[in-house]
Amino acid sequence: MTDYPVLLSGARAPTFMWAAEHEVDSAVLDQLRNIAALPWVHGVRVMPDVHLGKGATVGSVIAMRDAVSPAAVGVDIGCGMEGVRTSLRAGDLPADLGGIRASIERAVPVGFRAHDEAVDPARLGLNTSEWQDLWRRFGELHGGVSSLESKAGKQLGTLGGGNHFIEVCLDENDAVWLMLHSGSRHIGNRLAEQHIAAARELPHNQDLPDRDLAVFVSDTPQMAAYRHDLFWAQEYARVNRRIMLALTMRALRDCFTGRRIDFDEPISCHHNYVAEETIDGQPMLVTRKGAIRAGKGDMGLIPGSMGTGSYVVRGLGSDDSFQSAAHGAGRRMSRNKAKKTFGSRDLREQTSGVECRKDDGVLDEIPGAYKDIDSVIDAQTALVEVVARLRQVVCVKG
Repeated sequence: MTDYPVLLSGARAPTFMWAAEHEVDSAVLDQLRNIAALPWVHGVRVMPDVHLGKGATVGSVIAMRDAVSPAAVGVDIGCGMEGVRTSLRAGDLPADLGGIRASIERAVPVGFRAHDEAVDPARLGLNTSEWQDLWRRFGELHGGVSSLESKAGKQLGTLGGGNHFIEVCLDENDAVWLMLHSGSRHIGNRLAEQHIAAARELPHNQDLPDRDLAVFVSDTPQMAAYRHDLFWAQEYARVNRRIMLALTMRALRDCFTGRRIDFDEPISCHHNYVAEETIDGQPMLVTRKGAIRAGKGDMGLIPGSMGTGSYVVRGLGSDDSFQSAAHGAGRRMSRNKAKKTFGSRDLREQTSGVECRKDDGVLDEIPGAYKDIDSVIDAQTALVEVVARLRQVVCVKG
């Protein structure tokens, strides 16, 4: 049994891994060493769901002094999770869950779809001040995105595609949970791509081991512009999930007319974001790309793939990991390889018992393309404690 954390060999900045080096693809290890070679990097922490990303590795936590790399956040700025336990029990659910899935899909646009008109959060009983603040500041965004204001408004409360999902789950005590995964949609992607391109052109980024790791440095107009847009997009992602969860809660209520359904306080966490934190007694900009904050008492959600279960966790505040933990199961093969390796029959078998799409359009999300979520959790017992294990019974995907 591996004793974690493991020190990555050949890395300039201290790089500790909650994964055995021989179990990680060599291209991923090289990418981590490239990150650790940046002169601004104080340290890197690598989660057990680690896999190759663009520029920066997915499943990495990077503490930088006076600098930040947009690729270390990712293009889906603020991507994360939202989950809530309901008062429903497993026995309350109908034998045919297709109606619940259809109700959610009617309420929340998926894939490239959006709402016909922007959702008014007041109609969902939500505080409107955050929503109003987003639009008040939209005109201050950089990169010439003014033409996207209407689209960004209509995409609030929408799921998107890829690995984003909405699920109905059961915990070990048969309580029903709602859980969803999404980010900052098209506007976040556009802002990220434009800032990454701008960073590549800066003089101090011309001799990097990987141009995708280009950084902005403190006290420059470029850094100020990126941080402004970054924090806006992180807030957009959070509001997006909050509206989506409210729509999903209402869709669930619609399936149980005449019955009261109560909901606990939701759990919310980003896993592609930047935060100002103190690391080893020094102020740092910490990027988590495919990682959640797991400070002592922090609640988090670590999802597996569709049909394999997920975890509700509480952070233990490990300084070794920069108070971080994994964000999910993590891919073990690319989307293209998954499509070549598996067929729709495999998908039906691997999602048996889950009400979900079982067509070739979601084949790249098949459970077999992901790492084992239980092993991911087992590797980080010093980082989080398990509060509940969930199993999916309904999974909505774009």
